[in-house]
Amino acid sequence: MIRHFASGAAALVALAIASPALADHPIAGTWKLDPATAKLPAKPDVMLLKDGTYSCSTCTPAVTVPADGKFHKVTGHSYSDEISVTIVDPNTVSYGYRLKGKDVSSGTDTVSADGNTLTSSFKSTNNANGTPVDQSMTETRVAPAPAGAHAISGSWKPGAVTGVSEAALTVTYKVDGDTVTMTQPTGEHYTATFGGPFVPLVGDPGNTMIAVKKLGDRGIEEINKRGGKVVGVLQVNVAADGKSAVGTYANNQAGTKTTYTAYRQ
Repeated sequence: MIRHFASGAAALVALAIASPALADHPIAGTWKLDPATAKLPAKPDVMLLKDGTYSCSTCTPAVTVPADGKFHKVTGHSYSDEISVTIVDPNTVSYGYRLKGKDVSSGTDTVSADGNTLTSSFKSTNNANGTPVDQSMTETRVAPAPAGAHAISGSWKPGAVTGVSEAALTVTYKVDGDTVTMTQPTGEHYTATFGGPFVPLVGDPGNTMIAVKKLGDRGIEEINKRGGKVVGVLQVNVAADGKSAVGTYANNQAGTKTTYTAYRQ
């Protein structure tokens, strides 16, 4: 499932929002994302597996590798530098990901018997603590596979996300005046200043840099940068009752947006 996860976290991992207990800002406290509320991008995923070659034109960046079960070098991906694609059967393909010679993630795509539903599963330890993280997704076919291509080929519209590990759904922020400290169960963390410079997301395999800003009285904006370029922006606004928050993540690389609701824990 190169298209969903090679750029990092599983999409929902990147979106999980939470925070701890000082009351300087409404975002302070612990929150947990509800995957059932996620509105995924309408932009379809486009893949082709034919004549022994796998390609994903909507991956960021695009991927083309032999589907021979061997690892092949890829460039421009923050969370993997080698990818393998294995044809399991006429309806199933498995993927492997390495970073700096280490196996970090794996995934499987399975097409339903009628050819119209794609079920993707993903497992990763590609985080600071090596914590196992699982995630699944279903997609609906919106364009057919070319003649002679594997069943996973064609265009797929993202659907429901399920089976997401607890560690991927929660994040904790402490707010003390203008200082924000974020920690995740998987071990990544940063301390930044509202309106201040970019700081490292410590422990992140993708070497992300973070800058944070206030959004009015009840929101925050988290800007993500890699390789000197802004790759995504997360905006979170806390409801007036303080019990829920709506987040929107703009993926600048893919040109997509995802929204979700998180609940205070």
